[in-house]
Amino acid sequence: MSTAAAPVRDDVLSTQEIAQAAKAAARVLAPLNEARRNAALEAMAKALEGASAELFAANAEDLKVAVSLTGEDALSAATMARLKLTDSKLREMVEQVRSVMALPDPLGRVLDAVELDDRDPEISKTQIPYGNDNKKTSGLHMEKISVPLSVVAVIFEARPDAVTQIAALAIKSGNAVILKPGREVERTAMALVRVLREALAAEGLPAAAVSLVLGRERVNELLAMHSLVDMVIPRGTKKLVEYVQANTRIPVLGHAEGVCHIYVDRAADEELALRVIDDAKTDYPASCNAVETVLVHAAIAGDFLPKLAERMRERGVVLHGDDVARAMMSALPVDDWHTEYGELEMAVGVVPSLDAAMEHIHEHGSVHTESIITEDAEVAERFLREVDAASVMHNASTRFADGFRYGFGAEVGISTSKFHARGPVGLDGLTTYKYVVRGAGHVAGDYRGAQGRAFTHRRKSEAR
Repeated sequence: MSTAAAPVRDDVLSTQEIAQAAKAAARVLAPLNEARRNAALEAMAKALEGASAELFAANAEDLKVAVSLTGEDALSAATMARLKLTDSKLREMVEQVRSVMALPDPLGRVLDAVELDDRDPEISKTQIPYGNDNKKTSGLHMEKISVPLSVVAVIFEARPDAVTQIAALAIKSGNAVILKPGREVERTAMALVRVLREALAAEGLPAAAVSLVLGRERVNELLAMHSLVDMVIPRGTKKLVEYVQANTRIPVLGHAEGVCHIYVDRAADEELALRVIDDAKTDYPASCNAVETVLVHAAIAGDFLPKLAERMRERGVVLHGDDVARAMMSALPVDDWHTEYGELEMAVGVVPSLDAAMEHIHEHGSVHTESIITEDAEVAERFLREVDAASVMHNASTRFADGFRYGFGAEVGISTSKFHARGPVGLDGLTTYKYVVRGAGHVAGDYRGAQGRAFTHRRKSEAR
């Protein structure tokens, strides 16, 4: 077992030094067995439980500064809600660390296995171990094995729980992580990272597996580290994500916004629809998976919209509507169907058909999460099949689009990209793969020409 040094303060290191230390830490984490990585996660969870006073004190300082901000610097109510660390949120953060620990090991999985040849060259005298079962076998064999990405940089805004979610997923998947928090959450993030680093060091693991960089000038420095950082994940506003995408050669995984829709079909159960919309808007309106637009089929709009307006009025939701919707209920005009309110506000539109609803979603949505409310199974299946989004749902709240709720333990972010990972990004999204080839003196030249050896190319399940 290696013995790690005491945690190093990131604030006295350059960005280059932090990235180099993270790369070195990643090389220590990658070959660790699952038991060692799980022990580190349990140590992290216990450390968080024991540091509640320190964490709440740091968060109180962040909140004090946040409340004093005015003008353009003032934080919205949604951001303040994300920023505040409560007893229940801290318990959930600890639970998420342990839920990640309980997940199956994402590393060393055989994603594919192909027998390339079932015989050895004549020079070979011995059979070799093949694969995880360590059985002796002859021939040339290839396996596709899951491995860590190595170093992941995550840029996020006012989310204390992002620190623990990301760190837990990184350690479980054998990656080092560099965190860049928004200035509004810096004190809380510093306290959280200090606690996590001390837990890692106590387990004999490198503290640099979880690192922190502060200050806007560090962002561009980090984005230039393409030789040390393997993926950047921005979690925040559309402006942040687009800035990161435009200013780095490192692969970027992120979503620019969460303009989520619920379509209430003509065959909807109206009470069910009200229940789902209520949850999707009011459970946590600051979340990117909260509903921002409700589309209602014209055939039921006259009956359903007044009920929706009353339900939303009771819940304190400000409604915006198109001309047809406003004729049936009290609502403000819709300024922009692309708006991600992030507050107790919601747009409502009336559409003549399922096709019109899907057209609206494809024109104005952000390919994040879309839901349909209907009792017509055929209509539901069309929606689920044809709507292009990372998550599509039937008779369910958009709030389910979440790594923890999907059983991923937590999430490092939600991706609306079609590259590498899509939707809530859990452990699988932090892994890649490599090809492992085992032979016994096999050479490519033996397979050339009319008299060359032939490949068998049998999948493992087909091989003898």
